[in-house]
Amino acid sequence: MNINKQLKPADLRPKLRRFWELSGRKIRLIARRYDARQGTPVFTVAGQYTLRGWTEWTQGFQYGAAVLQYDATGERWFLEYGRRNTVAHMAPHVSHFGVHDHGFNNISTYGNLRRFAATEWERRFYELALKLSGAAQARRWTKLRDGGGFIYSFNGPHSLFVDTIRSLRVLAVSHKLGHVLMEENDRQVSLLDRLKQHACATAKYSIYYGEGRDAYDIRGRTAHEAIFNIHDGNFRCPNSQQGYSPFSTWTRGLAWAMCGFAEQLEFMRAIGDKEIVPVMLKAAKATCDFYIEHATAADGVPYWDTGAPQLHRLGDWQARPAEPFNDFEPVDSSAAAIAAQGLLRLGRYLKNDRYWQAGLTVLDTLLDEPYLSTGKNHQGLLLHSVYHRPNGWDYIPPGRRVPCGESSMWGDYHIREAALYVQRLVDQKPYLTFYDYL
Repeated sequence: MNINKQLKPADLRPKLRRFWELSGRKIRLIARRYDARQGTPVFTVAGQYTLRGWTEWTQGFQYGAAVLQYDATGERWFLEYGRRNTVAHMAPHVSHFGVHDHGFNNISTYGNLRRFAATEWERRFYELALKLSGAAQARRWTKLRDGGGFIYSFNGPHSLFVDTIRSLRVLAVSHKLGHVLMEENDRQVSLLDRLKQHACATAKYSIYYGEGRDAYDIRGRTAHEAIFNIHDGNFRCPNSQQGYSPFSTWTRGLAWAMCGFAEQLEFMRAIGDKEIVPVMLKAAKATCDFYIEHATAADGVPYWDTGAPQLHRLGDWQARPAEPFNDFEPVDSSAAAIAAQGLLRLGRYLKNDRYWQAGLTVLDTLLDEPYLSTGKNHQGLLLHSVYHRPNGWDYIPPGRRVPCGESSMWGDYHIREAALYVQRLVDQKPYLTFYDYL
């Protein structure tokens, strides 16, 4: 990755202004044209949002995006749209016991809305939802033989997804609000303890450190899924649902780890808890270094997997900008949007210019063509996002050989979140974290 060492947040001001104009149009376009009766929008097909049932993990991004838009622009319509639809549609996500995605759906909606509550009762309403969401997620628990445990994925109690490190923030918020998980016989379970145990399990089993774990142990590489024997709590093997293989790196999983660990480091500093900071810091630095050194093209945008089987057909792909219209393997801009925020937050946390400038470089790339969606009828905002390459779910336009030109709810949300992070720095507003409203 070629890091622009001179780039400053203020240099992005013109791009950010254009970005929020386009972002607002996309939100209004979806509000007018998407038929909510068909289900939650997930990704675009020929520029139009459609659903893809796997788990219900994207609706919070749809309505949370409007709240981010209000934060950036002050346009009241977006706040009212986000608030109205959160109240009308998001309650099932608070009590959803079947997924590991509470931090995605409910921090993006109730969490963002908490900053703008107009009355004490409105604030308490959001807080109640956040408290319950944290407890519901923490209930999905598998104990490990080493004494720890993890929040298991929708695949079942044997399955630890690397994604969930980013969803942990709902446990952090619920804990900060004074909540606990109540188990049998009124046993109180600390949400902070579960957060820390899950973070340690992710760092231990989902992240590689070049310490000889297996024949493919490269520092900073991630496994999408870790598999355990639920009868004795022993680790069995790495696996991958959305990546190419257990021994290559699905780049969106890598990005979730980068962003999730960096955010949790900020949270631990805020609450004065140093217990597992070395574990988190080791994981955050390793994954961010791997992203910069191995996972991306020169402009900071990765292909969907570092071991994608046709990637070699592109030659020295790291030496030049990513090519979303190539004939062999798709890029994943959504991974870049998530990774940018991880790099920025870790850079600020460590006062490290390398990570900070890398994050700005990635964001600078995404805020322009060919990634920024400027078409009037295209409902997506961030182009060239990939959902599930192994399952073949992503749309391939006529005349193309790989998915390109499409958007996803998580990609659109996370580019907005990264843009808002930098926008507030440019505007000299308070530093934005997921817990700053508590």
